[in-house]
Amino acid sequence: MTDGPDRIDRRTALRAAGGLAGATALPALSGCLGDSGGDGNPAGDRSDGDDAPPDDGDDVDYAVETVAEGFENPWGLAFLPGDGRLLVTERSGRLSLVDPTDGAVEGVSGAPEVFAEGQGGLLDVAVPPDYPDDPRVYLTYAAANDAGEATTHVGAGRLSLDGGDGPALAGFEPIRVAKPFRGGSNHFGSRATFGPEGSLYVTVGDRRDKNFGPDHVSQDRSNELGATLRLTPDGDAHPDNPFVDDPDAADALYSYGHRNPQAMAVRPETGRIWQCEHGEEDGDEINVVERRGNYGWPVASEACRYGTDDPLAPAHDERDGVIAPVHYWPCGSGGFPPSGAVFYDGDAFPEWKGDLFAGTLAAQYLGRFTVEGDGLDATVTERDPLLDDRSWRMRAVVVEPDTGHLYVAVDDGDAPVARIVPE
Repeated sequence: MTDGPDRIDRRTALRAAGGLAGATALPALSGCLGDSGGDGNPAGDRSDGDDAPPDDGDDVDYAVETVAEGFENPWGLAFLPGDGRLLVTERSGRLSLVDPTDGAVEGVSGAPEVFAEGQGGLLDVAVPPDYPDDPRVYLTYAAANDAGEATTHVGAGRLSLDGGDGPALAGFEPIRVAKPFRGGSNHFGSRATFGPEGSLYVTVGDRRDKNFGPDHVSQDRSNELGATLRLTPDGDAHPDNPFVDDPDAADALYSYGHRNPQAMAVRPETGRIWQCEHGEEDGDEINVVERRGNYGWPVASEACRYGTDDPLAPAHDERDGVIAPVHYWPCGSGGFPPSGAVFYDGDAFPEWKGDLFAGTLAAQYLGRFTVEGDGLDATVTERDPLLDDRSWRMRAVVVEPDTGHLYVAVDDGDAPVARIVPE
């Protein structure tokens, strides 16, 4: 799916009509998952049904609080280790530092100029695990060349918190520019996360290439579109990448065959990289990312062609040489257009320990998924949704390290960052 608001999950008919949107101040509202009225998982895929494992986190009471508000299409969230404050990106190009204790918001100077059109702009933010020993902050963003074509960029600058003019990124510069630049303003991907081994993983979308055949950019390993890049902290291709010795492949590639991955998280129990990506119409996926893996797009997909109920391509299990998602929303399901994900590893909600949380845009709720098993054999089950009464497009989700509270960024022109706390 694209990340536009035009298609919605079939749960929408079950939602209360009184949802809040934008930057309206939030009272502390309780939400009991067991009483939410959701139907569990609408996908009907191979990991659901009567054999789904039992869930001991379906009756957790929680409250929702406003942290800060007035953001313009916030996209990325990252806590500063050892500091407690939260970095927030906005697609228009602003980077802010938020104090969760009192909601104070400070602008951070030094962010790059961005291509803030369509789905482009200032996108994700990541902080290295050894911060503040390494004081760099990493941003992903869309930027254009002199011809007006754009692509996904990765840049870094040293975060200074003690300057007289407020927080600033010093010496910010691009460290990786995904090639090639292309026209249009969609499908930049752009999630970034550090793996357990210290390398930086970045997703790059297919820039909405409509050539649905074997020559599609996502199947062409000579470019960096429709792919997961694995980089050193300085932006170089990781020396252990799978295609570094292949003269016909881009050396930064870690996996390929992706459409528009807008969620990525490390599963703490295993150290594996997980992603959620948009299908065409339906066909949204949750994937476990394998080194040199081909995830099929567009020669294998569970999606429909837009405006039809016709499968766009053979299913993953009908084509050799591709890796199937561990969970998907098939053609006709209504989909789960995703953005932002995190595995819950906090102490505030022990019943949710190890669960995957992922935001959905058009369907407007925060998804919770239990995971049994490991790797490509994992069983993923969607549970009842959170925040499905608020008409919020969920753009990003993180866990506050010190408290275990869940923080979400709402994609709207005048939007809050909110947190979920025990009631």
